[in-house]
Amino acid sequence: MKVDTVIVGAGTAGLSALREVRRYTDDFLMVNDGHWGTTCAAVGCMPSKALIEAANAFHQRGAFDEFGIRGGEGLRADIPAVLARVRKMRDQFVKGPKAVPEKLGDRALSGRARLLGPRRLEVNGKEIEARAIILAPGSRPVMPGPWRELGDRILTTDSLFDQRDLPRRIAVIGMGAIGVEIAQALARLGLEVAGFDATEGLAGIDDAEVLDAFRPLIAGDVDLYLGTEADLKDTGDTIRVSAAGGAFEADAVLAAIGRRPNIDDLGLDTLGVPLDEKGMPGIDPCTLQIGDLSVFMAGDANGIRALLHEAADEGHIAGRMAAPDAAGTGLARRTSLSIVFSTPQVARIGATLSDLEEGDFETGSFDFSKQARARMAQTSGGVLRIYATRDTGRLLGAEICAPAAEHLAHLLALAVEQRLRVADMLAMPFYHPVLEEGLRSALRDLAKAVPGAGGSDLSDCEAIGHDALD
Repeated sequence: MKVDTVIVGAGTAGLSALREVRRYTDDFLMVNDGHWGTTCAAVGCMPSKALIEAANAFHQRGAFDEFGIRGGEGLRADIPAVLARVRKMRDQFVKGPKAVPEKLGDRALSGRARLLGPRRLEVNGKEIEARAIILAPGSRPVMPGPWRELGDRILTTDSLFDQRDLPRRIAVIGMGAIGVEIAQALARLGLEVAGFDATEGLAGIDDAEVLDAFRPLIAGDVDLYLGTEADLKDTGDTIRVSAAGGAFEADAVLAAIGRRPNIDDLGLDTLGVPLDEKGMPGIDPCTLQIGDLSVFMAGDANGIRALLHEAADEGHIAGRMAAPDAAGTGLARRTSLSIVFSTPQVARIGATLSDLEEGDFETGSFDFSKQARARMAQTSGGVLRIYATRDTGRLLGAEICAPAAEHLAHLLALAVEQRLRVADMLAMPFYHPVLEEGLRSALRDLAKAVPGAGGSDLSDCEAIGHDALD
């Protein structure tokens, strides 16, 4: 069988690539191993956010008395009903991707693909020759071999949302973005939750001041055991999870220690290019091309930026660069942006503190425990840190732990992408009273440290000591 282009994987990256491939040819084949629902819609960002919304709604009862609302203690979370709603929404989200094979007809093939060389693959025992190949096989949760012996008491995000009910005590191992989100959500639904991580980090936070602000806030919901690897022991009735600082008796464990690219037996060794110790070839981040071959790798599998919006961009790039008349050095990547949907939310925009050279930048901060609008909503807490060039005040990046950080993060990502300066941002309108005033306060703090900030802040006055007017 000969076709112009083969796309391996029907996740976000693969579907994005398909849109571009169809611009230059109808002679394509999409191969997918497993479900056609995409990781995001089926087991990732969408069902997890549905769970988080339910958890936050139930948790709000804890602030009722402060608002003068009585009777919150009589509410309860019906976990089976919560999970049923999550699945109902999940099933709606996956309808579109699941319909792809029917829409593509004989251009869609369910099966596992294996490369036989730069222009050849094997699927279900059939050999396929292609001018260009786009690899987007996705990833799967990491699961240490010995843990599998614990059977269905070990959960991953691939299995969590299919549970009809949950036990009362759950240990979450891995407190990165996924682990923090799920651990806090389960705790806010009334379960007893402990979080374990081999590092002292949380939610992928890079800036130590942001981490210091976030740690006590998440610890208010989840018992934390950080700094050493967790040890699991089956005691019969429970799983005893031990680490420095103590142990936790769990009825189930959620493994959230990362995801592994689905490159096992993909045949990357047949491409004739060097592979690293993990079996991965070198990939150009702007073209997604492997070496000088007509083979491209996009999405979670390449490990460059494992986020949905990045996978969509990468599929777009790979599809464009796979065209027979493609030329150039590829497409510029957008400003990096990541958001953790915990409470408070955590976000990282552009350059991190670790990326920057000391002496070349200045930092501005704002403490959200003092923010008036957040205090009204009983959500105060956290910090915003912004980085800018010392000489011109051009924004480089930021890290946030704050209420509604997802919205502040988008404003900052737009500013970094447009290469705006501190002065440019301060010249923009800010309403009152809104959370965005915390962003203005951080920008004002940054402007004091940037000699070249310049410009005019129309409300450039010192705080006068009254929250209603600052």
